[in-house]
Amino acid sequence: MHAITIPEPGGPEALVWAEAPDPEPGQGEVLVEIAASAVNRADVLQRQGFYDPPPGASPYPGLECSGRIVAAGPGVSGWNVGDEVCALLSGGGYAEKVVVPAGQLLPVPKGVDLVTAAALPEVTCTVWSNVFMVAHLRPGETLLVHGGASGIGTMAIQLAKAVGARVAVTAGGPQKLARCAELGADILIDYREQDFVEELRKATDGAGADVILDIIGAKYLDRNVRALAVNGRLAVIGLQGGVKGELNLGALLGKRAAVTATSLRARPPEEKAAIVAAVREHVWPLIEAGAVKPVVDRALPMPEAAEAHRILESGAHVGKVLLVAPAGQR
Repeated sequence: MHAITIPEPGGPEALVWAEAPDPEPGQGEVLVEIAASAVNRADVLQRQGFYDPPPGASPYPGLECSGRIVAAGPGVSGWNVGDEVCALLSGGGYAEKVVVPAGQLLPVPKGVDLVTAAALPEVTCTVWSNVFMVAHLRPGETLLVHGGASGIGTMAIQLAKAVGARVAVTAGGPQKLARCAELGADILIDYREQDFVEELRKATDGAGADVILDIIGAKYLDRNVRALAVNGRLAVIGLQGGVKGELNLGALLGKRAAVTATSLRARPPEEKAAIVAAVREHVWPLIEAGAVKPVVDRALPMPEAAEAHRILESGAHVGKVLLVAPAGQR
């Protein structure tokens, strides 16, 4: 098979489409012929040498994929050769084939084509696990999503609206905010021109956000705490703004608020399987009913992964950027 390899860490040009050994499924695993994968910030960090795959994971980037099962290892039940699936991965999505634990598989939702399904596993699992399983967003509450036009953001808007929450977003510029509004966002904040703490306070009559989904980290920590409502929950899932910040425990205590921080890639398989099962139960029906949809900015051939990384790093996209493998072009 072929895969996107990283002979040496560096810029987008470090991504090289090259021959690689075929993986073989082990106990409880299936082999998937990949139709498409999607580009995530974690892939950029791995390319730069800052985010190594967990022990035992594929060395190739790619945290999600769609495709067809072509072989199954011992102990696999409920899945058959030929099934069209999408999957949450610890790595290996930028390739023609990948081995996946059966617990991390999802059927391609009805109404979604095989290539587009690659845009779903990482964002649905990240949003559902953080916003609903950890932060327990409830109908009638207000969710603030930083990076509303990102892949995570576009999914968070839709899922929050589907359960009856009010959604505020930050994004850069009127065009991205307009796309967020199309997806259902109620409060639109241009982080380049506006103070999100003040804008949120005005829009909520001073109450603030019940849940904040944050991809920035340290840079926003103090302002996020100030933006929280009483009993608010801050879920940190990214560190684009740094790793070390000062936390005002007095402000947190006064609001009886909570701060959580999670990652998905390094979780053990049983935790990932539990998240995938919850997504299949709660999110897949919303997708199949048309209430929630994958948002894809563009799709490029997988050998052009370097260009896809340039697009992601430039911020010139809304939703997901896909990489289509040779099997997805047939």
